[in-house]
Amino acid sequence: MKIILKNIMESIVLQKLDETIDKLGCCTCDECRLDIASYALNLLPPKYVVTYEGEMYSKLDTLSLQYEADLLSALSQAAQVVSQNCRHKTPYASFKMEDIYEKY
Repeated sequence: MKIILKNIMESIVLQKLDETIDKLGCCTCDECRLDIASYALNLLPPKYVVTYEGEMYSKLDTLSLQYEADLLSALSQAAQVVSQNCRHKTPYASFKMEDIYEKY
C-alpha cells in the first residue's frame, strides 16, 4: 500500500471557494479562482494527513463555527487582493479547475 501525504486544506478551500465565489464579488475565471485559493491557503494553517481516518478526523474539525469564520475570512481577503491585482488580460484562463484538483 502506498502512503500519501496530503494537505486536506487544499480540497476544503477549493470546495468552499466553489460554494461562495459568486458572493465574493470577484472574477470567477479559473486563473483568478486558483489565485484566490492559493492566497487563502497561505493565510490558513495546513492540515496534513496520511490515512483516511486522519482525513475524516481533520474534516470533522472543520465543522466548528470558528473554523468556518476563519476560512470565509481568508477567502474574502484573498478575493479582494486578487481582484485588485488581476493577472490576466482576458476574462478566461486557458485551463480548467478540474485539471487542478481531485473531486471527492
